[in-house]
Amino acid sequence: MKTLIVYDSVYGNTEKIAKAIGDAITDEVKVLRASEVNSSEFKTVDLLIVGSPTHGGKPTRAIQDLLNKVHVSDFKGANMTAFDTRFSMKLVGIFGYAAEKIAGSLKRNGWTIVVSPEGFFVKGKKGPLEKGELERAAAWAKEIVEREK
Repeated sequence: MKTLIVYDSVYGNTEKIAKAIGDAITDEVKVLRASEVNSSEFKTVDLLIVGSPTHGGKPTRAIQDLLNKVHVSDFKGANMTAFDTRFSMKLVGIFGYAAEKIAGSLKRNGWTIVVSPEGFFVKGKKGPLEKGELERAAAWAKEIVEREK
């Protein structure tokens, strides 16, 4: 299975989660920042995982731009999931989180969600990550791989 993990990161926390997910996947995997992705990358993947920090209840502009390019009819890969980094505040919960919006956008474009989107917690706007989140990201990645088999 070929996996492509695409992320954007403002303070480095989402990047750390993306790399922890990539390190936990034993098959062929590429971890790329959204700005480094060439659209041809999508033509050969079996699984797409997209991650972003949550800003105003949405993913970053770089991820939103990427989502406009990944229509399943144009690419081989049809399976996907999403993740975000977030901090736990009542106000943020009102606006929602980036992972659900990423997954919804990809689903509307024909992709199949294989595992529910996941959120990983940071302490405050800039982080750092909450204790145990890198390990939780690795465990989530292993769950995805198991479902894909």
